[in-house]
Amino acid sequence: MTLTELQELHALPFFDLLKRSHEVHEKNFPDGKIQLCTLLSIKTGGCSEDCAYCTQSARYETELKNERLLSKETVMESARAAHENGSTRFCMGAAWRGVRGGTERFNQVVDIIKDVSSLGMEVCVTLGELGPEEAVTLKEAGVTAYNHNLDTSPEHYPNIVTSHTYEDRLRTIRNVQDAGMSVCCGGILGISETITDRLRLLEIISTFNPQPESVPINSLMPMPGTPLAENPQVDPFDLVRMIACARIAVPGAKVRLSAGRTRLSDETQALCFYAGANSIFYGDKLLTAENPEAGADRELLAKLGLETLEPNPSMEAPHLDHSHPASPACATAGCC
Repeated sequence: MTLTELQELHALPFFDLLKRSHEVHEKNFPDGKIQLCTLLSIKTGGCSEDCAYCTQSARYETELKNERLLSKETVMESARAAHENGSTRFCMGAAWRGVRGGTERFNQVVDIIKDVSSLGMEVCVTLGELGPEEAVTLKEAGVTAYNHNLDTSPEHYPNIVTSHTYEDRLRTIRNVQDAGMSVCCGGILGISETITDRLRLLEIISTFNPQPESVPINSLMPMPGTPLAENPQVDPFDLVRMIACARIAVPGAKVRLSAGRTRLSDETQALCFYAGANSIFYGDKLLTAENPEAGADRELLAKLGLETLEPNPSMEAPHLDHSHPASPACATAGCC
């Protein structure tokens, strides 16, 4: 979708927008089920990047305790618990700039992925920048999807991150797609961006060829010690509008209600589900931030009559649309 189209959507009266997004949601996901995902930080803190929202950056003085790469036994314990609690996707995140094939840490992660993939869940990882060879290795090890968020618009991105570029992010996404993995790519609300920045993010994501399999929408949880520690909370109605626009812009993707759910009422989450969100992170922790407890999530879903999605570890990545030449590698070329 173009920025102009997204701006027209966003400007609709609230319930008109929700009506349109709900119709798109029902068309693409007629069963209305919710995907439950569990996210585990397998290596925490000490990151060389300077993302202004992140406690894991080594450049900021925060209360976060750095942790080395978790042992395979520790990760498997968490993965088994996630599987037993009903999660269909297990996501592993590591605070690195990126990974390089042939190194000890990359080989350790590949070994962990192979064991996690044997549990029958979808496997997602976020390890930073990724080259084409490393992407193929991860795919062969059993990775279903690779998370690499763009966070915001290319125009606002340098205000949030200076240690790598938007083009670096797009290059990794292209490598992931070329290797045959699904892409999980979204953004963060509340990082001093404008509405135009939010819609530019969706414009770029919607031009991916193929489009992402999942689009996480995060709300900033301001962390003491980071440059964005004093940023105000995202307005719940702004969040619902963004969910609705994401559903329409990327109709076949799972739209994931991600970071910031601890601050949302049950009523706001219900609006998000109606607008098109059909995936949540499930469990007590979301990387370094709190997350609603699993029991509370189950209770809310039961109140709403929403069933949960079954795992699909053999899920194929979305296919390239040969009639549409756009791709992450060139997504900003015609827009910036």
